[in-house]
Amino acid sequence: MKEIKAVIKPHKAEEVLRDLHAISNLPGCIVSQVKGYGRSPKSPNGDVLESDEWTKLELVVSDRMVETVLKTIQSRAHTGNKGDGKIFVIEAVDALAIRTGKRGDRRPSKDGPLETGLGRRHARP
Repeated sequence: MKEIKAVIKPHKAEEVLRDLHAISNLPGCIVSQVKGYGRSPKSPNGDVLESDEWTKLELVVSDRMVETVLKTIQSRAHTGNKGDGKIFVIEAVDALAIRTGKRGDRRPSKDGPLETGLGRRHARP
């Protein structure tokens, strides 16, 4: 499983979230309003760009969903202008459900198959 963190322009957030919501079995998304700055690699002295407001999206998804999520965020957040944002993909090695204490990415479903919480369904053993 992978954690995806995307920092995008706030005016693109609604469009990105609408398309993420349309992805079948996507488990959910954390949305935060954040501030940050960056350095311009093209500047000879690495000028710091001004601080700006951003929307940060955080998701944990199965490995097979990563490309779909990346393409969705990139296509909808893209304006072609400097400062469109960044997407980071990080290995998520474990998960712990606070309420139940269960570890890993699997949770039992009430009606039959085992649901991972990450968009996968497996037959019960």
